[in-house]
Amino acid sequence: MEKYNDQEFKTKKELFTFLIDNKDKLIAQKKAIMKKADCPVIIKPVIRDTKTAARKAAGETIEPTDIDSLNVEVVINTTNYMDSHDDVHLPGIWNRSLQNNKMLMHIQEHRMEFSKVIADGDELKAYTKTFTWKELGYDYEGNTEALIFESKILRKRNAYMMLQYANEWVRNHSVGMYYVKLDIAIDDEDYPNEYEAWQKYYPEIANKETADEAGYFWYVLEAKLVEGSSVPIGSNTATPTRSIGKNDPPTGTQHKSDPDTSTQIDYNYLITHLKN
Repeated sequence: MEKYNDQEFKTKKELFTFLIDNKDKLIAQKKAIMKKADCPVIIKPVIRDTKTAARKAAGETIEPTDIDSLNVEVVINTTNYMDSHDDVHLPGIWNRSLQNNKMLMHIQEHRMEFSKVIADGDELKAYTKTFTWKELGYDYEGNTEALIFESKILRKRNAYMMLQYANEWVRNHSVGMYYVKLDIAIDDEDYPNEYEAWQKYYPEIANKETADEAGYFWYVLEAKLVEGSSVPIGSNTATPTRSIGKNDPPTGTQHKSDPDTSTQIDYNYLITHLKN
């Protein structure tokens, strides 16, 4: 039995026929709502600083009572990964938003409330950067274009999320977005246009077993970026926290760039300035 949302189909062929016959309507429905996280699947988080990991293994908790700000570098979204919405975001998806949207926000759990803002304005730098999956800590082959947020978290603005990050409890992130350009790929030669798209994009997908099981995916060429959120579990779970520490604060507004270096955890700063 195959399913699409609340509808059931006896065979994949019936499902594919439904998707093709209703493609325009389904695309319109996807464009009409903001996409957020809802994934029940967990994969291993990125492995980072071994000393901090040892402290966590020893049961120590960090309480940021002596600091006023904390800089973090997080992965909000990754391309070439089939998520729980049956979507595969393609490289270049965020280009226009990063150039045009100067009101991006890093928020808590997709909640657009003043008390849930983590960083924005001059305290947020957003850009894309290409990584191998292994560089992000995942056992996949190939590359991904990651949407990175460098955020300066102010204690006076969101002390709760400062504590979550300082203790390395934030392992997933999620993008709040609207679809702009998307279409469907299907693994069936009876649908030549959709099958051509499958052959084109499938080789780059990291979690191919998910695409194989479904037999189709929506490939997203462009989306309007609204916000990036810290979440317990994201619809794309390959979205870790990359670094925590006392870094040089990000400057300027959000833009697309490709930094030469990646920020590492400043472990000594955390030990010196955080009460245990």
